[in-house]
Amino acid sequence: MILLTKSSIPIIGQLASIMGWIMDGIYRVLDLVGIQNLGLCIIIFSIIIYLLMTPLQVKQQKFSKLSSVMQPELQKIQKKYKDKKDQASMQKMQEETQLVYQKYGVSPTGSCVQLLIQFPVLMALWQVIYKIPGYVGSVKTVFTGLVDQIIGVGGYTDLIQNFITDNKMTRVQLALDNGKATSDSVIDFLYALSPSQWKDLASMNQFSGFSDTINTTAAEISKMQNFFGLNIADQPLNYIKAAFEGASIALAIAAIMIPVLSWATQVISYKLMPQAAASGDSNDTMQASMKTMNTVMPLMSAVFCFTFPVGLGIYWIASAVVRSIQQLVINRLLDKMDINDLINENMKKLEKKRTKEGLPPQKITNQANQSTKNINTKIDKGSSNANAEERARKVEESYQKARNAKAGSITAKANMVRDFDERNKKK
Repeated sequence: MILLTKSSIPIIGQLASIMGWIMDGIYRVLDLVGIQNLGLCIIIFSIIIYLLMTPLQVKQQKFSKLSSVMQPELQKIQKKYKDKKDQASMQKMQEETQLVYQKYGVSPTGSCVQLLIQFPVLMALWQVIYKIPGYVGSVKTVFTGLVDQIIGVGGYTDLIQNFITDNKMTRVQLALDNGKATSDSVIDFLYALSPSQWKDLASMNQFSGFSDTINTTAAEISKMQNFFGLNIADQPLNYIKAAFEGASIALAIAAIMIPVLSWATQVISYKLMPQAAASGDSNDTMQASMKTMNTVMPLMSAVFCFTFPVGLGIYWIASAVVRSIQQLVINRLLDKMDINDLINENMKKLEKKRTKEGLPPQKITNQANQSTKNINTKIDKGSSNANAEERARKVEESYQKARNAKAGSITAKANMVRDFDERNKKK
């Protein structure tokens, strides 16, 4: 993997810069109270970012709750047109499906929007954690004096490259400018060094003239990177190997806990996520795939944690814990929310949006109601979806109340437009 101090990926790079300011600010505040600890900084940073993303999580899961109510109706439409592949039938199926979404006041792409927003944010978050020196100025400053001395040595690029190869530092790659390693990539190299590698660097003959500077820098950065005895730039696997050679067993156990906790916290986070009820072959297949992914992903993160820096493991654990707490709160909020209130809330938002865009009120309420009502009456009352019919009935009742809306209101105007359209259709 390549470290180039800052991400240059469009959008992600810009988001990472903003998050970098937050990360740097957290470190500076901790430094003011005498705490220079990047592990704690990563935890606080993860908490803040995920808290800021809470509204997106709530919106996404409101959509999921409505989806579970809509699913029986959507499946009835799919079943109705299952063996009809002609263009007219396919178009009719799309129209009926769209009417169901309109009835509940949601868009078919509702959850995708939230995911599209969250993806670059999470990628940017990863970049900041992975490339701390590029975003936390206080960390980068620690290395500047040493870097100036290193790049003053003839052939320093080859010396560093050989050191990287000999020590199998596979996640570090030097960025070159006119055949020489840039100062930023040298900083990335230094930040990635483990305590034992710092000692090896100081013992090199070519750098013997400033070995004291190397040792001083190593001590200063190690203090920042120390997290309960573990160096966040080191790998858990190195601590485990060192234990077999007589090093601290306690540190090896602490290092093993990083991948174990990463796995456990992510499993809990996935378990707390609302699960869709199984119904229909396609849904069962999708649910099985999601279940497999929710099992495999935590295991993969545990495996990666053994060879990735401890700091990334801390980030995975902290983010999973925050997501779990966040999910508990969201679950309680949604459990208390009546489905009709949620639909009415969606409708109000749609009407406000249409008003701002200068569009007339929705005209499809009656048509959507009637079409979905025809579908719902065919649902087998003895099936696992029987409760969906009752929920759909309540939704329809809420729409009937709209017919008695206050004169002059948006809903009343919508009723007038609907009645006008119905009279024209009869002519």
